[in-house]
Amino acid sequence: QVQLVESGGGLVQAGGSLRLSCAASGSIFSINTMGWYRQAPGKQRELVAAITSGGTTDYADSVKGRFTISRDNAKNTVYLQMNSVKSEDTAVYYCNANIRPTVAMNTFRYWGQGTQVTVSA
Repeated sequence: QVQLVESGGGLVQAGGSLRLSCAASGSIFSINTMGWYRQAPGKQRELVAAITSGGTTDYADSVKGRFTISRDNAKNTVYLQMNSVKSEDTAVYYCNANIRPTVAMNTFRYWGQGTQVTVSA
């Protein structure tokens, strides 16, 4: 059984910083791309940032220059450093990872339970 557990969400003032973490655990043979998505009330879930196992990154235009995604492959953990946050960053943030549980299995997409980030004016 594979689990993704997020931490680090909370309330932050506009212009401040927050760091999200997501650790994968359970039966893991390999992890390919890991990423962060977010969903604001009344809006569709959107990609915030993603990072491959080799370290190639991709960002939504709205967060470029403010957010940084990184990962620690030894710890099966992905991070999202959020700087200069804005009110429009308020959302539930979800961790996502493409994981191959065993050598005999295919790769599946797993999601975390979500962590709330609220930016106050």
